[in-house]
Amino acid sequence: MSGGHSHGAAGHAGGKHRWRLAVTFGLVAAFFGVELAAGLLSQSLALLSDAGHMAADVVTLGAALVATRIATRTDTTGRRTFGSYRAEVFASAFAVLVMVGVSVYIVVEAIGRIGSTAEVGSTAMFVVGGLGLVINVIGLLLLRGGAGESLNVKGAYLEVVADTVGSAGVIVAAVLVATTGSALWDSVIALAIGAFVLVRAARLGREVLVVLGQHAPADVEPRAVLGALEGVTGVTDVHDLHVWTLTSGMDVATAHLVATGDADRVLDDASRILREGYGIAHATLQVETSDQRCQGADW
Repeated sequence: MSGGHSHGAAGHAGGKHRWRLAVTFGLVAAFFGVELAAGLLSQSLALLSDAGHMAADVVTLGAALVATRIATRTDTTGRRTFGSYRAEVFASAFAVLVMVGVSVYIVVEAIGRIGSTAEVGSTAMFVVGGLGLVINVIGLLLLRGGAGESLNVKGAYLEVVADTVGSAGVIVAAVLVATTGSALWDSVIALAIGAFVLVRAARLGREVLVVLGQHAPADVEPRAVLGALEGVTGVTDVHDLHVWTLTSGMDVATAHLVATGDADRVLDDASRILREGYGIAHATLQVETSDQRCQGADW
């Protein structure tokens, strides 16, 4: 017996804000190519590090777009019983690898430049950094409208916020290189951006592992859920409780409820508590009587 059977995309707020993601994705993807080319030509580590950061953002924005598309697609194979919502999670894992790779590249390049007299084009850095700042501000304005409604859009919004910081760093590096004549500032700012990217990669990687490891959502305490279900009128015991995240914004739960009285009423009350109290819209609940032998798994 289960409550909350909908697997569709009707509840996906990200769907109506897909155009915001699409426009921002186009702007960021186009500018990534410009920044990468400028970084290689000017030999600026700060530009290259920010370009690498922007590459991760392109992946993240692309994943957000794919997720909203997949959420509306019907499975024709009959084998994806949970749909393909976790495509977003796998794309995020790929983004983590890209971000870590960028950080490692920056560190290796910065160490290799110690004692060298690399010529860094500060003018190109300033112009491209300024253009990147403009692009990022446009992205922020576009995504802000949907960030409060969709976790997908909110994640993309936070990515662009981080990119804005990177563009500002490039501008600072350009000014320091131009005023001091020392290319060392380019490496210093690049390392700072690289460290920032690495920290974000670690945080995102931890979130990915939590989802793939089927841990309980960060804002849901399993013991509290257990107590709430045990408090349902007619329920005498709760066991085999599992709570996990399918993908961002989609929490799932299963449980066995030992109950007396009206099983349908117990099921409705328990489903409502999970939905309204913990945001778990999809819960599969098995109602048993005290004289039944539970046939659940022994693990």
